[in-house]
Amino acid sequence: MNKMLVTAAAAALMCSCGSVNSDESSKVNIQKSDITLKSDLMTPEALWAMGRISASTPSPDGKKIVYQVGYYSVEHNTSHHVLYIMNADGKENKLLTTTADNETDAAWIENGEKIAFLKNGQIWKMNADGSERTQLTNDTTGVDGFKFSPDGKKVILIKTMPYYGSIAKNPDDLPLASGRRVTDLMYRHWDHYVESIQHPYVANVTEDGIDAGADILEGEPYECPMQPFGGIEQLAWSTDSKSIAYTCRKKTGVDYAISTDSDIYLYDLDSGKTKNLCKPEDYKAPEVNASKSLRRQAVNSEENLKNCVGYDQNPKFSADGNYVAWVSMLRDGYESDRQRLCVYDLKNGTKNFVSEKFDSNVDDFCWAPDSKSLYFIGVWHACENMYNVDLNGEYKQIAGGMYDFGSVQMANDGNKILASRHSLSSGDELFIVEPTGAEAKQTQITFENKHIYDQLEMGKVEERWCKTTDGKDLLYWVVLPPHFDANKKYPTLLFCQGGPQSPVSQFWSYRWNLQLMAANGYIVIAPNRRGLPGFGSEWCEQISTDWAGQCMKDYLSSIDDACDKLPYVDRDNLGAVGASFGGFSVYYLASHHNKRFKAFIAHDGAFNLESMYTDTEEVWFSNWEYDDAYWNKDRTQAASRTYMSSPHLDVDKWDTPILCIHGEKDYRINANQGMGAFNAAKLRGVPAELLIFPDENHWVLKPQNGILWQRTFFGWLDKWLKK
Repeated sequence: MNKMLVTAAAAALMCSCGSVNSDESSKVNIQKSDITLKSDLMTPEALWAMGRISASTPSPDGKKIVYQVGYYSVEHNTSHHVLYIMNADGKENKLLTTTADNETDAAWIENGEKIAFLKNGQIWKMNADGSERTQLTNDTTGVDGFKFSPDGKKVILIKTMPYYGSIAKNPDDLPLASGRRVTDLMYRHWDHYVESIQHPYVANVTEDGIDAGADILEGEPYECPMQPFGGIEQLAWSTDSKSIAYTCRKKTGVDYAISTDSDIYLYDLDSGKTKNLCKPEDYKAPEVNASKSLRRQAVNSEENLKNCVGYDQNPKFSADGNYVAWVSMLRDGYESDRQRLCVYDLKNGTKNFVSEKFDSNVDDFCWAPDSKSLYFIGVWHACENMYNVDLNGEYKQIAGGMYDFGSVQMANDGNKILASRHSLSSGDELFIVEPTGAEAKQTQITFENKHIYDQLEMGKVEERWCKTTDGKDLLYWVVLPPHFDANKKYPTLLFCQGGPQSPVSQFWSYRWNLQLMAANGYIVIAPNRRGLPGFGSEWCEQISTDWAGQCMKDYLSSIDDACDKLPYVDRDNLGAVGASFGGFSVYYLASHHNKRFKAFIAHDGAFNLESMYTDTEEVWFSNWEYDDAYWNKDRTQAASRTYMSSPHLDVDKWDTPILCIHGEKDYRINANQGMGAFNAAKLRGVPAELLIFPDENHWVLKPQNGILWQRTFFGWLDKWLKK
């Protein structure tokens, strides 16, 4: 379900399309498309023709920027990831990748004279103009990620190694056996069986290249980076190149499955010793009941919370070497707890949570050059803004508007910041932000998809507020169709967000794209219902153990307000659509909408909550959200209320056409949930279709599957809402 631990740069939203893994890409040299559109309306094909900017990094002198773009081919059903370089002002942009090989993860080395990058599982280097390419590693295991030390003498290598902690190794004389003998929990994660984990190695850099390195977690059965989304951002070099801070959840099996407790460790290269920066040396975790929420157990007692028992990840050292900062969640078992910014003083061992006055998540951050403050991005009132906070916890907004910042890092040119930015009307582009004056100056330096946007008419996006049933103010976005005519009535969609605690911000998705919905002739209503960050902790946390409560009333308040206040909304042709928790919302609303809607679409939604409790791989989620296992005779009142509100119990009230979509490699919400909903609808005589993807997970990542998804999506809506 929700994944607040996903970095902003990696697109935290569960409804985001994401990137196709490089090992899924065949050798096809796909480059920037010169597509000419047949009309000025957004289409799925136009979306898939867009380049997707991801990682970027400035040179040490701040004069150059190298960045990564992914291109997709619907015809070949694959992707190609390439590197570009440009001046820091965006001029003299040049493609560095000239072959069909994926080139990724660029980093500046040798004092900015060279660029290191990954290709075919090995580290290479080249000149800044792309010439003189040299392979640095010849690792038999292969390299998944890397980070060079500041002095350039060593490098962290992320490698994958076999793991038999939850799935026993099959006998050597049965090499073709496909069975898996499972011995503990966490045998599956996200979309794969856990038969390998990653470890960080420290390798030497010599004139002859890079050696195999030494495993800094040698003999430990723990993953680093953490699955399923962690990468090299979960490790950091100290400024003197003598130590490494890394993120790790040192748990396995059931303990791993029920706990979100990860820590920041400091590994000293000279001594080989490791220190936990989050907990005292003699810390011993309290005993817990695995089938109950951790919220009221001793691990989350007021005294124990001082030990950083929630998610702690993504360390970054200050330039002066005196501090290391990371994002930290307070409570164990609560994956959507507020992400705070923790600053650890390496001299005296004290921790200071400097973002406490900001009552929302810190989604990405970087140190200011003087080490006296940090820049961070966080959502407030449905926009990801940029802030500065000093070491005393005083913060101020320096940039924001009807857009989201997606990542933030220093541009190595004075006090300038390199950031990615997107909105409901455009995908990620790179910007230089100069935080001077009351409002920072922002300069766009990439225009990756301008040639496509220039051919499109985008729908107008409006911000509206309405009252909820309990008298609170609720913000919802309205996206109008292109060439909007206020004298007409338009079929209208209620967008139900996933998570359940992911913001309905100015997000851009290559599947759940609100502009694409508008281009198909629909008005879109996207509410920031109860349970979303950006409106204070009380608003955000009200959803836990109350999935069918105020959040569902908020959905209906927003669509009713739109019907009452916007004369162009056709209240006789309303649809509700959503994924993940949004899919659950659709299944629930199907029996509680009082004839408001004429069509539903649920993607990867939870349908049977009792089944979901033991289906999902990350048990901490269901434990926290449902409050108790369904079999516990002493289960809480909140847990009983949750299970009694499970959509599968009210299918007898279903009477509205519904499309169910699911991926069979979705181990977060198993495909039996979507199949069960579809089967129930058909047995009830309700018009229904099932779109099932045998090779997709919680997201739809392959181009042709994406096109099929979008065509099926709009075909279903048009059938029932455009009669």
